[in-house]
Amino acid sequence: MLAALLLAAVNLRPAITSLSPVIERIAEELSLSRGLISLTTALPVLCMGLLAPLAPRLALRFGLVRTVLCCLLLISLALLLRLASHIPLVLIGTALLAGSAIAVAGPLLSGFIKQHFAWQNGGILAAFSLAMAIGGASGAVLGLPVTHLLSNDWTLGLSFWAIPALLAALLWFRLPNTRPETGAQSASLPWHSGRAWLITGFFAVQAGLFYALATWLLARYLEVGFSDLRIHFLFDAFMLVSLPSAWVLPWLAQRLNAHYPLLLVSALCSLLCLVFITFFPLLWPELFALLLGFGLSGSFALSLVLPLHEAHSPLEVSRLSAMMLCAGYSLGSLTPILLGIGRDLFGNYQMPFLLLCLFALLLSALAAALQPRKH
Repeated sequence: MLAALLLAAVNLRPAITSLSPVIERIAEELSLSRGLISLTTALPVLCMGLLAPLAPRLALRFGLVRTVLCCLLLISLALLLRLASHIPLVLIGTALLAGSAIAVAGPLLSGFIKQHFAWQNGGILAAFSLAMAIGGASGAVLGLPVTHLLSNDWTLGLSFWAIPALLAALLWFRLPNTRPETGAQSASLPWHSGRAWLITGFFAVQAGLFYALATWLLARYLEVGFSDLRIHFLFDAFMLVSLPSAWVLPWLAQRLNAHYPLLLVSALCSLLCLVFITFFPLLWPELFALLLGFGLSGSFALSLVLPLHEAHSPLEVSRLSAMMLCAGYSLGSLTPILLGIGRDLFGNYQMPFLLLCLFALLLSALAAALQPRKH
């Protein structure tokens, strides 16, 4: 069960992040504006938001395992269809299909943890966060080398990521399918809870920051005038540092009982780094790329497990996760588009990155508001 959980988590991000190393090339070859090409990142994130409320309902109807299995098969199909993604409509369609499957699988995996691993939440949560970070970083960092190995054909490079998704589906095919006990519970989401909205707001802002940077950070470094080698080193550093961050921070939060203070530290770290990348990009770029990746990955890993701290049953966890992912990803999907449009309007990335600084300031304010009140 643990292997199935972790391999499924790995496959929740490459369909999105594998586009970032080749997004400028795709835009040029297909003659697409930066605003339009940003839809390849924004639309999956939007789907992950709008369709997340379906997750608890589908689990109640078909069973959690069977639903996750279908999601993994749909992710595989979307990635295989990218063999024809030199057609812009196909490229955007695969983004929609993959995003829809990820939307449903995400909250159900949180419920799966609560159902099968509640007795060892700390270690499992750290491993789950690490697996998602590995998937996201692998798509971004290995995307270009894989493309070069496959005759420098970016359609083959994008389709390559169907292989791990199919492997995950094989593992889930062997698991017993169970339906959650409904009892007095329902699959409705906690829309009337103020606390749930605080959690959702924090998740929305950090998701927006991450996907905007996963799409456009490399382009910002290119604009500054760094060499191609240094640009990819900085971007790889930003993505790869998420691996230790995704493991260490949830473990540390559990060990020190400091989940909410670490949320604030991660948010403030992200704010500081974005200020330097926006206004002083030539000053210690390696340091701030690493710290930005660490802070944002920490914010994501810690926010991802907030429902497990706030809810008490697997279905309640899935409901709160679904709300967090629904509104969070729906709002967060706007930032890659806003940055792409900003680049088209201003002709540079500094002004759009100033907007990211404001979002990071909001993230810090929300993290402060989430701190438990002392009586």
